[in-house]
Amino acid sequence: MPGVWDALSARLVAAAGFSTAFVSGFAVSGTLLGKPDVGHVGQTEMADVTRRASTAAPELNLVVDADTGYGNAMNVVRTVELWERSGAAGIFIEDQVWPKRCGHMAGKSVVPAEEWLAKLRAACSRRTHLHVTARTDARAALGLSEAIERGRMARDLGVDAVFVEAPESLDELEAIASALPDVVLVANMVEKGRTPLLTPAELAERGFRLIVSPLSLLLSAARAMREASSTLSEVGTMRDRLSHLMTFDDFNAVVGLPEHLRTETEFGT
Repeated sequence: MPGVWDALSARLVAAAGFSTAFVSGFAVSGTLLGKPDVGHVGQTEMADVTRRASTAAPELNLVVDADTGYGNAMNVVRTVELWERSGAAGIFIEDQVWPKRCGHMAGKSVVPAEEWLAKLRAACSRRTHLHVTARTDARAALGLSEAIERGRMARDLGVDAVFVEAPESLDELEAIASALPDVVLVANMVEKGRTPLLTPAELAERGFRLIVSPLSLLLSAARAMREASSTLSEVGTMRDRLSHLMTFDDFNAVVGLPEHLRTETEFGT
């Protein structure tokens, strides 16, 4: 699941042949607000982004980051309702203290397991179709053993997948898979993050079935925009760097101009 954050990124991912994508809170915070992933983005903002992405690329299954659920179990109920109305196919709910931090940042804290489990019970009981992933950040806050135990408790509660965030070695990935062989496991592949970067095939060999690459597109796009901004500032034109750009016609194809023109012809407008 590559990470997306708006209608355009969703269209590009669908055009690349993906069936599923992840609406990343990190990416939405950075692109919508220009702020870090430390709890700035709210419930309705994520739902609005999801609605636009699902409208632009209805063929995509969108699994949507819900951070901590934006409050207690009652807030999680509303989050589930909003996600389903916005077109989401799945939800991630984590056990961090609010305001949360990106899973690969230092300084994370987690709530008591019982508080997190109550939120997961609320999500599972109120969903009509959402795939529920239980994410624990306890590896950094309390150690790998506690993170695995929380994963077991979430599995026993009936979630669809378990996500132990930010294991720091191959040995830790294998320990998670060994301890949780009977539930779908999530691996989060953040470039230059805390977890070793593996291919989907390598992760599948270790027992991980749901693979997220949440920042690959965002970090690629940000670097390209920064380089283009510098070029325009220093030189004033991209004339000598056209190979770095998508063509005008290719971009119009991505956003659906050919379909629009066919519709215009159909209705004589």
